[in-house]
Amino acid sequence: MTLVALLPMKGHSERVPGKNLKACAGKPLFHWVTEALLAARHVDRVVIDTDSDLICENVEEDFPTVEVHRRPAELQGDFVAMHDIVAHLVSVLDGDVFLQTHSTNPLLRAETIDAAIEAFRADTEHDSLMSVTPWQARFYGSDGAPINHDPNVLLRTQDLPPLYEENSNLYIAGRELIERTGLRVGPNPILFPMNRREAVDIDEPLDFTIAELLLMAHHG
Repeated sequence: MTLVALLPMKGHSERVPGKNLKACAGKPLFHWVTEALLAARHVDRVVIDTDSDLICENVEEDFPTVEVHRRPAELQGDFVAMHDIVAHLVSVLDGDVFLQTHSTNPLLRAETIDAAIEAFRADTEHDSLMSVTPWQARFYGSDGAPINHDPNVLLRTQDLPPLYEENSNLYIAGRELIERTGLRVGPNPILFPMNRREAVDIDEPLDFTIAELLLMAHHG
């Protein structure tokens, strides 16, 4: 079954201007995850979806084996749901299984991508896969009620049942699910845990700084 990796990118970014092409530890930010996708053994094709001429030119120059899809005008802008972008790509691309990630995940490794794909392919009980970050801490709701602990029983935090944060690194689903629901993840996904370091996702300028420091520490 053909697995297609989707990497959507806008030219515009509100919180970190020009972040996809912004230098991060010596190369444009999106190069990190693109290189990981190309190195993953189970990824058959990599498709970058963008509305940016500059990103298109950079991909054509530095990643000639990566396919570029120009985002249609009706799906451009800051308020278009990623579900709609993924559903559109699935409607115009061949492939059986689709993996979607973001350029803002520069620490995502090829080995983790392959492990997630293997977990999805080996599973017969779930309809999709979503990467998550486990947290073991004392959480409360907005009403002050404890969520995952009893305040009268002070368990060590490492003994608390974990909660899982959707970390926006990996989504995997088959064509049938995406075409039927229009969603990139179904109602019964595999929760695929990742460590916090690798799961860093860039939303704010501080996230960019943290990601760059981690990359420089790892790659020298």
